[in-house]
Amino acid sequence: MEHLVIIGNGISGITTARHVRKRSNMKITVISKETQYFFSRTALMYIYMGHMKFEHTKPYEDSFWEKNRINLIYSYVTDVDVDTKTVFLEDGRTLQYDKLVIATGSKSNKFGWPGQDLPGVQGFYSYQDVLLLEENTRNIQHAVIVGGGLIGIEMAEMLHTRNIPVTFLVREQYYWDNILPQEEARLVSRHIVEHGMEIRFKTNLKEILPGEDGRVRAVVTEFGEEIPCQLVALTPGVHPNIDLASKTKIATNRGVLVNEYLETNIPDVYACGDCAEIVVEREERHRIEQLWYTGKLQGMALAKTICGERTRYDRGIWFNSAKFLDIEYQTYGFVSNVPREGEESFYWEHPDGKHAIRIVYNTENRAVVGMNFFGIRMRHPVCEQWIKEQKKVEYVVSNLREANFDPEFYTHYEKDILRAFNQMYHTNLTLNQKSQKLFSLFSR
Repeated sequence: MEHLVIIGNGISGITTARHVRKRSNMKITVISKETQYFFSRTALMYIYMGHMKFEHTKPYEDSFWEKNRINLIYSYVTDVDVDTKTVFLEDGRTLQYDKLVIATGSKSNKFGWPGQDLPGVQGFYSYQDVLLLEENTRNIQHAVIVGGGLIGIEMAEMLHTRNIPVTFLVREQYYWDNILPQEEARLVSRHIVEHGMEIRFKTNLKEILPGEDGRVRAVVTEFGEEIPCQLVALTPGVHPNIDLASKTKIATNRGVLVNEYLETNIPDVYACGDCAEIVVEREERHRIEQLWYTGKLQGMALAKTICGERTRYDRGIWFNSAKFLDIEYQTYGFVSNVPREGEESFYWEHPDGKHAIRIVYNTENRAVVGMNFFGIRMRHPVCEQWIKEQKKVEYVVSNLREANFDPEFYTHYEKDILRAFNQMYHTNLTLNQKSQKLFSLFSR
């Protein structure tokens, strides 16, 4: 019987295991030292905030693994010999594999700042980081978050629930404006400040200072300003965890190098999820996709390949969602932070500064290529289909009600958006008949 060994029990590794089990009778072993059981990483913040316990973040009962004959080993892999197909564990045990999956996830970024390894300085990615944060925030008066983005805002929300004052050090002009267009970045920045958090824009960290007890006592900015604090959260993103793979004959660059089938340069060795760097010949830059849903899709595709049905991984239309405190954010397709050649966009923002949309379209054929939504929840399949079918911007604006996911007691903004579009482009569009009926129904 063939033996599949998976290193890592995150969404990618576990999805691979589950779908291999559906398709085959091979022996499956999953190895991880982070936790004994698979959990929802996106729910980590809610454990700290007290909304959930760790056991609530486990999608499956503990008995699921035995019932499905997926063997879990709580241990750390120290080395892999791809010539003899051997995995070495920290306790001295070895495992022989027929097929191996590297799914080791990400690590928090550090950039060599003096003091970055002091007690009281940490990132936020793993379950161990949640436990460490409990220790590091006990009886503290102030925290500094270095870097913006989605991890930074999660950390800020967590600390905010415990009334811990926060100062952001953000190197950009506005929050996350290396990803978001300027209008959306300003919206997010205002919202953070309105929640009582301080942001130092265009400010880089220079060093982290220790106190007499050896723990962090302050940070120093590039301008020489000293900001007292008892916690420094390093949240300038993550990078692929290739610590294990880089010690072997498995090819690595920024991540573990794989082709579109998630195959490495070594036969019977694969990689998926955050740690994988996908080499696509027709694209200029290799892809590293560190999202929950792409990790799941990669695991599903890889399971087919492992079971003999060689399948190319296709992520489909790019999608991401998050929260900026209490403002929900969704993005579909590609929305650049600066306009790309051959593209224009329509942007609408409500006067309350909490709701906004951007629709990016091709200037030649007016086909929509990307959309941002803030404070308005949309239906994923509808938005994805519009981009796939290259619907024109006029069609999308006229049919926004069709994609709105909000229940009937939420405010709807389709008429305001359409009015703004008509004014900007000197058109006379109306809500299509289906959307008009839906709008009337939910506006009663």
